[in-house]
Amino acid sequence: MTEFIRKRAANAKNDILSGITVALALVPEAVAFAFVAGVDPLVGLYAAFMIGLITSIFGGRPGMISGATGALAVVMVSLVAEGNAMGIEGEQLGLYYLFATVILMGIIQMLAGVLKLGKFVRLIPHPVMMGFVNGLAIVIFLSQLGMFKDANGDFFTGSQLYIMLGLVLLTMAIMFGLPKLTKKLPEALVAILVVSAIVIFGNLDVATVGSFIRDGGGEGLKGGLPQFQTDIFSKVPFNMQTLVFIGPYALILAAIGLIESLMTLNLVDELTETRGDTNRECMAQGGANIITGFFGGMGGCAMIGQSLINIKGGGRGRLSGIVAAVMLLIFILFASGLIEQVPIAALVGVMFMVVIGTFAWSSFRILNKIPLSDVIVLIAVSALTVIFDLAIAVIAGVIISALVFSWENAKRIRARKRMREDGTKVYEIWGPLFFGSIIAFNDKFDVKNDPENVEIDFVESRVSDHSALEAIFSLVNKYEAEGKTIKLKHLSEDCKVLLYKASPKFREVIVEDIDDPRYHLAENPEKFPKALSEYKF
Repeated sequence: MTEFIRKRAANAKNDILSGITVALALVPEAVAFAFVAGVDPLVGLYAAFMIGLITSIFGGRPGMISGATGALAVVMVSLVAEGNAMGIEGEQLGLYYLFATVILMGIIQMLAGVLKLGKFVRLIPHPVMMGFVNGLAIVIFLSQLGMFKDANGDFFTGSQLYIMLGLVLLTMAIMFGLPKLTKKLPEALVAILVVSAIVIFGNLDVATVGSFIRDGGGEGLKGGLPQFQTDIFSKVPFNMQTLVFIGPYALILAAIGLIESLMTLNLVDELTETRGDTNRECMAQGGANIITGFFGGMGGCAMIGQSLINIKGGGRGRLSGIVAAVMLLIFILFASGLIEQVPIAALVGVMFMVVIGTFAWSSFRILNKIPLSDVIVLIAVSALTVIFDLAIAVIAGVIISALVFSWENAKRIRARKRMREDGTKVYEIWGPLFFGSIIAFNDKFDVKNDPENVEIDFVESRVSDHSALEAIFSLVNKYEAEGKTIKLKHLSEDCKVLLYKASPKFREVIVEDIDDPRYHLAENPEKFPKALSEYKF
């Protein structure tokens, strides 16, 4: 009992210390992602707190950190801009449309959990994942270039540009060099503190979080507990027009959030050699976004970078995520004034380092080592992520990969032909029989010139879909139309059931009584030892 308590206490200590570190790293990124989305930094901080807390308690992957992310922020930009254009200047109608969209996004994600769709993340091929992170890195990089422009939309020049570049590079240098000296300090926070101190004590005239908010019409950060957004119901009309506007955004955000969360979950599974619950994570992410939308957050999902920080820091349990979220709330309540003094250049530097850390640089090394189809998928997903968004890119990548897989398997259908002593011609089919291989399958048979008795053996083939059943049905009809006898052997049970339903005559065509251990092995893998013992070596 003492040993059990001691181990638990040790884990709790690791979770608490790791959670504090993660909270420090969450602050700059939550603020930076809020800038990317074009909303008040407090909206990003609230999202990081609420989503982080709820998913840590109810999520399907202990130790995984969730919050405001760049993948969602880059989609929210146009949503907020279009929403603002619908109202009068300074009304910030886009912000309330964002809240409504996040609520709908959460509902869609919860439905995905109820319908147990989380398992389908396993269908995402590795080239698609690499293309996704590469495209995401490029999108975040491009979004930061706007910070180098003045109020008129022109790029900085002269000393203003040089100071901005110098501070950005200093931030990046600290984040790069500090971990080589010590890994006990959060490099992002240290970099921001150093650059902020230089700006404050050097009295440099540069843009800060506070000036950025005020230039956008805001009143600065005012730390406090999240408030229920009653204005959503008065400012956003709940009608079909609103649904048509926010529906596509909600669907895209829900897909992006789930894809990134489940991909992060799989990564944490591999690092910890444990297994998370994908459907439970879908439910938690959805519920967190619903609550976040009602309480003034920008929505979010799992964060790859922060999750890795937590795991490497020893955080394994739910306590680490809870501590990170609570500490973040403390920062919001008591340090909002300090956040206003952070230079924009420091946040840009942090985001550039996020870009460098996100991009899969190994993809360049493997381009000449992987199949051409995978190279095309990787590049296509990266490009589509930049041009459109993550959801479209991932779906397109999965479709391309599926088509390539189908094409490759369509070429693998084979037919071994032999004649028995009684004059029966036997076709032994090898390979998958599905919609893609039907034409090649039909080309294997010579109906007119075959003998009177024909047998088709499917022991090394698998009938996969309705197209394959139709092909078998058509082939049987062709042989019978020529007045020839055809027998089908070693069809799977489900295939036989469907053929029997299609036509009673198949009961005369299909051979049921088969004494072949290969067939029983294919039908019942659990009987492998018994089937294997029937062979003599």
